[in-house]
Amino acid sequence: MTAPLDLQLAALRPALLRFATLQLRNESMAEDVVQDALMAVLEKPERFAGQSSLRTYVTGIMKYKIIDVLRASKRTRQIETADDQSEDDVIDALFKADGHTQEMPRAWGEPEATLEQKDFFRVMEICLEKLPAKTARIFMMREWLELETDEICKELGISASNAWVMLYRARVRLRECLDLNWFGKQPDRC
Repeated sequence: MTAPLDLQLAALRPALLRFATLQLRNESMAEDVVQDALMAVLEKPERFAGQSSLRTYVTGIMKYKIIDVLRASKRTRQIETADDQSEDDVIDALFKADGHTQEMPRAWGEPEATLEQKDFFRVMEICLEKLPAKTARIFMMREWLELETDEICKELGISASNAWVMLYRARVRLRECLDLNWFGKQPDRC
């Protein structure tokens, strides 16, 4: 009999916290990321379909939470202030004497390209769904979760050579599907 979900998550928490702390190098942020990931699972437990281990599933959620924190920290600029500085002095430090900002804002990119990228990933998802379930799973474990081959083999109970063959087949079939459904050309047949 398996333990209730909340007890399983509590057992995973120390390992998740170590992983998040290693990535973020900040215990407070790591704590927040772990809590967010655990809450996401507890709020919608039906999303965990059991196609992977609970640890892999929660780590996948936490991975994106960590990426969000890292991206947010790059967008914010820490300004050191002395005790005697006013808020106006802090704001003035962001600008040059001519009124321009000290740092140029990042480019926003191209909205059309972003929409096209979303469409690409929708087609990619359809192509993944056409793969055999185990082949799609191993591809996602390797490319999306970025698990090492030995971790994948252990999780799925397969040999390394079997894993590499399945990854090769997944890549070939995905390429054919994308060539046909995204790039609009017929796959090369030998």
